[in-house]
Amino acid sequence: MSTLLGQALALYGALPAAERFHVHARASSAPLLSVVERAPRGVVADIGCGHGLLSALLALEAPGRVVHGADPDPRKVGWARQALGALPNVRLSEGTVEATLAPGLPGACDAAVVCDVLYLLPEARWPDFLRAVRGLLKPGGCFLLKEVEGDGSWKHRKALAQEWVMVSLLGRTQASGGMVLKPRGAMTSLLSEAGFAVREVVDLGRGYTTPHVLYVAEASVP
Repeated sequence: MSTLLGQALALYGALPAAERFHVHARASSAPLLSVVERAPRGVVADIGCGHGLLSALLALEAPGRVVHGADPDPRKVGWARQALGALPNVRLSEGTVEATLAPGLPGACDAAVVCDVLYLLPEARWPDFLRAVRGLLKPGGCFLLKEVEGDGSWKHRKALAQEWVMVSLLGRTQASGGMVLKPRGAMTSLLSEAGFAVREVVDLGRGYTTPHVLYVAEASVP
């Protein structure tokens, strides 16, 4: 385990066992450090922050970075506030990007990160969601979108089954009619239509049983 990840996980020591387990499982199953290492300094929006693990990593990795985390699940935001309360460069809010971050941070962010969120939304909402993210960014701002690729592999099918358990059976994750995984070609087209220039598509699935893909994009200058 990296020193940075160990520092972040230590923040959750006082949470109930079930919440600590959830955070540790997230840490071991998703390549969050690969996202952090590509994030610029400045103001960063962590959209769909959940328990706040990625927000914590971003804040600890660069104390001068200001992280605005938002999530529509009040339970997770509550646990995140309890765990990250000692980090002065983290701001947490409850709600969607459209209702919380967009009104207060229009064109104010150097970067936005979205990790494993889009697939939980109805597909019809994806364009508006991506445009709302685009509205947070300065011209040329960085967008880091980490999603599971819908490539038809056994890893793809395993990921869907795992999320069905988390959402429908255990109620650990809130979804609003989504559970759709797209191939990378479709994702790059969606990003382009929302006003992003895709600079890099990074395969992060090696060593994981999930086909993780990171889209590194830039807010196009009008």
